[in-house]
Amino acid sequence: MEEDDVVVEENEALKNFLPRGFGKQEKEANIALQFERSKRQSQVKPALEESRNPEDLNEASDQDDDDNDDEEDEEDDYDEEDEYPVSHELVLKTHERPITSMTLDPSGSRLITSSTDCTVKFHDFASMTPTTLRAFKSVDPTATKTSASSETHPIHHVEFNPVSPSSILVISAIPQAKILSRDGEPLAESVKGDMYLRDMHNTKGHISEITTGTWHPTNRDLCVTAGTDSTLRIWDCSIRMRQKDVIVHKSRAAGSAGRTRMTAVCWGSSPQGNSSSLVAAALDGSLVMWNGEGPYSRPTAEIRDAHQRDTWTGGLDISSDGRTVVTRGGDDTIKLWDTRKFKSPISSVTHPSTNSQYPTTGIKFSPTSTSVITGSPDGSLYILNPATLKPEHTTPITPSSPLISLLWHPKLNQILTGSANAETHVLYNPSISSRGALDIISRAPKRRHIDDDPSLTTDTSIALTGDIIAPNGNLNPNRNNNGERRAAPVTGLTASGRSRDPRRPHIPMTTPFAKTNPDERHVRDNIPLSSMRDEDPREALLKYAEKAEKDPMFTNAWRKTQPKTIYADISDGEEEPDKKKVRTG
Repeated sequence: MEEDDVVVEENEALKNFLPRGFGKQEKEANIALQFERSKRQSQVKPALEESRNPEDLNEASDQDDDDNDDEEDEEDDYDEEDEYPVSHELVLKTHERPITSMTLDPSGSRLITSSTDCTVKFHDFASMTPTTLRAFKSVDPTATKTSASSETHPIHHVEFNPVSPSSILVISAIPQAKILSRDGEPLAESVKGDMYLRDMHNTKGHISEITTGTWHPTNRDLCVTAGTDSTLRIWDCSIRMRQKDVIVHKSRAAGSAGRTRMTAVCWGSSPQGNSSSLVAAALDGSLVMWNGEGPYSRPTAEIRDAHQRDTWTGGLDISSDGRTVVTRGGDDTIKLWDTRKFKSPISSVTHPSTNSQYPTTGIKFSPTSTSVITGSPDGSLYILNPATLKPEHTTPITPSSPLISLLWHPKLNQILTGSANAETHVLYNPSISSRGALDIISRAPKRRHIDDDPSLTTDTSIALTGDIIAPNGNLNPNRNNNGERRAAPVTGLTASGRSRDPRRPHIPMTTPFAKTNPDERHVRDNIPLSSMRDEDPREALLKYAEKAEKDPMFTNAWRKTQPKTIYADISDGEEEPDKKKVRTG
């Protein structure tokens, strides 16, 4: 080696810091690590053989046949767990209050959730990454104007049209239902009925709060809503939500005056080509079924005491074959009914209810109707047998926070849950699920940016949603960064509409009323004596007193014979009070 040669030692830290190339560099995601992080703790299997110590391996080789049998049993348990998509989860925290309902379009690409915070959140699985789990749009369907004082209402139910996913049914705590587009734009709204009419058949809409609603399973233009006015109303959405039929449920409970509240409704179809079934539950404990295609004058079957009276039955679903109906009532029971023998339940089990606090607590069949899913007050997900209603699998989702809404998507094979702590959990299994949450976990995480925090970003629908972002920490808008007072702005308008420029005169506001009425100057110049309306009448008369005395116009004929008027110092009816005598002695 020559003396002029320079020896440079390799430095790994410096090598990693310096760029290895120029131009655009693609991010490589460690997909296996991301899937491992999304694995639920309750589903984590024991460590692999390679991670054990050599002493443990020697001990394992000396185990007897009983231990081998135990391992085989554990493998069978893992195979049973793989039967349900609950091994991994993805958590979305986009709401601020309990989630009441959720819906996925048939393709499984767009998720919409509703909450008691009076908003509907739109999520797109194609645009989310593991570090950007947020909604791309937030809509308040009941807000009439974008101000803090506007009246808003909680959202009870949202549902995609199963035949035409371009429209969404939104049920709020008002007498009017709305149809929104796929992007959250309002398309149609039902009318409000006349509350002073006694016969509900004659009203054009609900007269009180709507509790829930659903779409027709095969007809894209029909939907049904259930209200607290004891009616179900079928709407034709092809003509701006025109009311097509009215179903009035007459309660037979004592003291109800024939009215009750409809708490749940479900519209199911039969794959054999038979007519659909319309099933509804009421607050009086009854369960009623109609022919889905009509006529609706009389129900095909009715169970008066399906659940306990004055308990809210919020969970109701029909199986895919249309033969069984499952209900979850507020009397802490889950019951299974047969539509062909709609008289007594096939199975009935005890299950704690949260309908008194969260009325939209639901229960759902799996896409193939081989399982029934529901939540519990302790935040666990129960997968029940559809015949016996006994738990086949139980897994905790949100401990100490009740599960309210549930959904099992048939194409994605993923279970979505909404909890009272405003969290949306997407449960999946990489081996049996497809798309949806798997696409999000498979993407490279986006570099964190200030826009990734939804509390510091701007939403075009509701303006600034979070705290104020002040450059250099200056929170006083009247002073600059050096503490000096800013000059008054000369551009723009104030809150009252006046110009900030002092050199510009104030332009009066022109209203439609002012355009058709003359102004003050025109009245003063063209109407005689118009200024007298602003004068004091007494002062106006006294102004002519001296002139009338010197040059009388009407009394000049008897001016010389007119007696002189003499006014007394005190009026006739008044007397001067006596002076109080001073007491002496």
